Amino acid sequence: MSVNKMTVAAFLLRRLKEAGCDDIFGVPGDFVLGFFNEILTSEIRYIGTCNELNAAYAADCYARIKGIGALSTTYNVGELSAINGVAGSYAESVPVVKITGVPATRFYRNQPLLHHTLGDYQASLKMFSHVTVTQTILDNAETAATEIDRVLTACLKHSAPVYIGVPSDMVFTKIDVPSTPFTRPKLSKSDPGALNEAILEALNLLHHARRPIFIPGIEIIRHNLHKEFKDLLQASGIPYATMMLSKCIVDEDHPQFIGLYAGDRSRKYVRERVEGSDCLMIFGEKLTDFNTGGFSARMDWRSTIEVFYDTVRVMFHVYNNVYIHDFMRELIQKISFRQPSGLDIKKATDGCVHRGIVPYDPVPDAALTMNRVFHRMAHFFREGSIVIAETGASLFSAAEVLMPKGTTFVGQTFYGSIGYTLGACLGACIAAPNRKVYLFIGDGSFQVTCQDLSTMIRYGCKPTVFLVNNDGYTIERVIVDRIYNDIQPWKYHKLVDVFGGGRSFDCKTEKELEESLEIAAQDENLNQLVFIELHLDRFDCNDALKRAGIAMAMNNRLLGDAGEKEEAQKLFESLKSDLSEASFSVMPSMDG
Repeated sequence: MSVNKMTVAAFLLRRLKEAGCDDIFGVPGDFVLGFFNEILTSEIRYIGTCNELNAAYAADCYARIKGIGALSTTYNVGELSAINGVAGSYAESVPVVKITGVPATRFYRNQPLLHHTLGDYQASLKMFSHVTVTQTILDNAETAATEIDRVLTACLKHSAPVYIGVPSDMVFTKIDVPSTPFTRPKLSKSDPGALNEAILEALNLLHHARRPIFIPGIEIIRHNLHKEFKDLLQASGIPYATMMLSKCIVDEDHPQFIGLYAGDRSRKYVRERVEGSDCLMIFGEKLTDFNTGGFSARMDWRSTIEVFYDTVRVMFHVYNNVYIHDFMRELIQKISFRQPSGLDIKKATDGCVHRGIVPYDPVPDAALTMNRVFHRMAHFFREGSIVIAETGASLFSAAEVLMPKGTTFVGQTFYGSIGYTLGACLGACIAAPNRKVYLFIGDGSFQVTCQDLSTMIRYGCKPTVFLVNNDGYTIERVIVDRIYNDIQPWKYHKLVDVFGGGRSFDCKTEKELEESLEIAAQDENLNQLVFIELHLDRFDCNDALKRAGIAMAMNNRLLGDAGEKEEAQKLFESLKSDLSEASFSVMPSMDG
């Protein structure tokens, strides 16, 4: 293999580009400035953010769209501001490359009390070791090129964050580098015997099942197995439901899609169809509290098949070294087709809470409500768009909108860090400049990360941002209503002018919303960001959310005397009985 000479930084940037990363988010600092100077002369674009946390959020969503993302900050003070965002990527299996400009190698050896340090120069590396799959410090010219390829390969193979530290005196060091381009890691091969046995046992369970159903999960998305899953649907005729993390894995008008499953907080038919299945096959989904309706999912493991990245479990038998891609491809070849008419399929297009085929007629003077706003959105979203919804009321309301073809749905359903979606919106706009991006974010969350609205304006991003102004932390209010759920009211729509551009609207009625949407729909001609502030009541949420809030209050011992507990229990039971075919729970979180 022939070799060339390049600087450490130039080779790292070349490899990132070859892996599919065209942009790096970041905030400058003295230890990383040399690396940033190299970015400016490379084929990768630098996107400067207002803070490191938003850089991490942006890189996360960028990776969800493009397949890999990257951010770069200075040592300790910068990277520790970003670590929460990287932790979210780790929790939700997102391939992000965290690059840190670290002190020169001589300082690493002698460890003086240099600014930005903690005494132990390895402290931040140790912290990141818990939220990345592998780490490296490029302090050796002989191994730097190999280490870069090793770490980037791990990022893509495991679909998880990695950490690369670049000492300031190594940035311009010339090293021997391979002339061949970076190639994505090859798919791991399953153990043939284990794969065959797993397939045979799964097919036997499917063959005898009268009401089989699939639940595709996040690993199908992260490992780009969408086509395989669609082929499996076509080959089998079997219906499927999704959980929150895998919403929009396939176009939601698919005739075999029945809707979102979230345990007790599902629509009645979806819950009964999933829990009444005599063969439930789950493909790489995380059974988190949000996904399972507060762990209320009732799954009979005697008739359940779980397919993970490298393991298959059929009932109580576990098959190791069986990879999800091999299992799915074998299943497609061998599964028998069922006529959908005999599988009790009620399509989501006929039952989903918010559907574009159900008429929406605005009542001009009516105050805005969450239910009506998201019913209107079912008529407003475009095909091929990206819909981003903040953890909390926005996320769980948007989740019950039947999305148009080609939609990518983004919500941090597992990690649930408030304010994530503002940075994520920036990342989506940079990753897919030709796709329409919609953001729904609560006022409390917005106050955490609002600065990078200005970065969207700076780089010419054109999302439509819906600010849900419900006067504080509504989701916490349904748990316990105290003054710590209050926030200082802002005139949010005026921030667009403060930050230097865009078009904004302040909406309290359905008429005002219609007027703003009419203009927002023309935003290609406006060629600018559109910001729509929606005023809603501070307790505007559905009964299922109130029920979840009461449960959280009881679980966390937040209720007062015995009388208050008794009243809460009665309300909890009454709300439980009121859950109807048209209701969907909003899980409690830390969002406003």
